[in-house]
Amino acid sequence: MSGKVTFIGAGPGAADLITLRGARAIGAADIVIWASSLVQAEILEHARPGAEIVDSAALPIEGVIPYYERAAVEELRVARVHSGDPSLWGAIQEQLERADALGLEVEIVPGVSAFSAVAARAGRELTIPQVAQSVILTRLEGGKTPMPAGESIRSFAAHGTTMAVFLSAARSGRLAAELLAGGYPQDTPVIVASRATWPDEELAWCTVGTLEQTVKDRKLWKHTLFLIGPALGSEGTRSHLYHPGHFHGHRRAEPAARAALREADQTAVDHMTVGHTTADELVGGNGDHGAGPGQAK
Repeated sequence: MSGKVTFIGAGPGAADLITLRGARAIGAADIVIWASSLVQAEILEHARPGAEIVDSAALPIEGVIPYYERAAVEELRVARVHSGDPSLWGAIQEQLERADALGLEVEIVPGVSAFSAVAARAGRELTIPQVAQSVILTRLEGGKTPMPAGESIRSFAAHGTTMAVFLSAARSGRLAAELLAGGYPQDTPVIVASRATWPDEELAWCTVGTLEQTVKDRKLWKHTLFLIGPALGSEGTRSHLYHPGHFHGHRRAEPAARAALREADQTAVDHMTVGHTTADELVGGNGDHGAGPGQAK
C-alpha cells in the first residue's frame, strides 16, 4: 500500500455539481485540502468524521507539499479539491510532479467547468450547426501569467467562433478592444457571468460593443467569465444527428429526408468557405456517429 493524492474538480460553485466519484474520493480521504475562496463549504459534508480539513486559500504550494510528504510516509489518502475542472488553470501539473517524486499514487477526477455551467445557466448551446463548431477557451494576454507567443484574444477572435474567456474581467476595456480588432462585430452576443452557480450569481447578456460598460456598471472583477460568439444568438438551425436524413451505426436515413438534407447542405456549402467540403461529407457521419456496416452513402 502507498499514499494517494486525488485531485478533484468540485465544479464552478454549486456544491451539488461535484461528481459522484469526486464526492466518494473526499469521503475516503484522511486529509481534505480545499480553498475556501473558490469552493463552497458544503463540499466538506462529504468528508468522513475525523478527517483533517485544511484550507489552502492562503497557502502557496510550499504550504501544501508537507501534507503530500506526510501521506507518503504514513500511507494516507489526500483529497485535493480544486474549483471547476482541474485541467483548466488548475495549477496541478507542478503538484502532480511533486506527488510522483514522493512515490504517491495519483488520480484526477474531472469537474464541471465554469464555461459549460454558464452555457447551461443561460440555456444556450455553444456549437450551433453552420454557425460555430468550435469553442476556444482562453484568457486575455498581459496579465500576471505570460501568454505563449501566438496566443492572443485578437488572433483567436479572427476565427469568429464561440470563445470562453476566463480571468479577464479586471481589464474589460482591453478585452473588448481586442475582440473588435480580431473581427467580432459590435453586435456579437456576449454572456457575462460572475460566480456562476453560487448563491450570488450574476448573469448578464450584452454585446461586444457594450461589454466594457456592462462589467463596469455591475462592478465585476473576480470570478467572472465571458462567453462570446454568434452561436449565443442563433435560432432556427438544426443538428444533423437527429435529422431523419442522417444515418449512423444505429439508424438508417429516410431516403426523401436524406435528399432534402443533401440539398440544404449543398446550399450551405455554396455560401461557406470550407475548402473541398462537399454536401456528402456534411451529411455523412464520423466518429461514434459514423456510418455503420452496410450503410453506404
